[in-house]
Amino acid sequence: MSAAGVDGAARPRGARGIDQILAEARAGLDRYDPYRAAAARAGGALLVDIRPAAQRAASGMIPGALAIERNVLEWRLDPTSDARLPVANRYDLPVIVYCQEGYTSSLAAAALQDLGLYLATDLDGGIVAWRRAGLPVVADATIPMSG
Repeated sequence: MSAAGVDGAARPRGARGIDQILAEARAGLDRYDPYRAAAARAGGALLVDIRPAAQRAASGMIPGALAIERNVLEWRLDPTSDARLPVANRYDLPVIVYCQEGYTSSLAAAALQDLGLYLATDLDGGIVAWRRAGLPVVADATIPMSG
């Protein structure tokens, strides 16, 4: 696609397309494949499902994952936030974020790194890749978190 938008307007100076933003986010991540994510989880890493409740209900969750919807992720995991979860008490928390296919999770993991959670990364391919790898999925039994 050209630098012009759908209506032909020129892209503002400094604006980046989503493909560029995604590539920049992923450049700073050591993305995990499903098997590496499973091993990291077994070793104490926090798996975080950022999908909306409807997606979790439709396709299940990774066992032991914590559901934190994308719109409140930074507030729940920032060690300095008044709205943080008790588990978010340090910057060296190993966090693996996942979504449906691994796009939104890359942006979310980069945002967590911006907060100082330098071990944050994402699951390459999301829960779709996890399922294809034959790893377990359970029905979503979480209580949605309020914003």
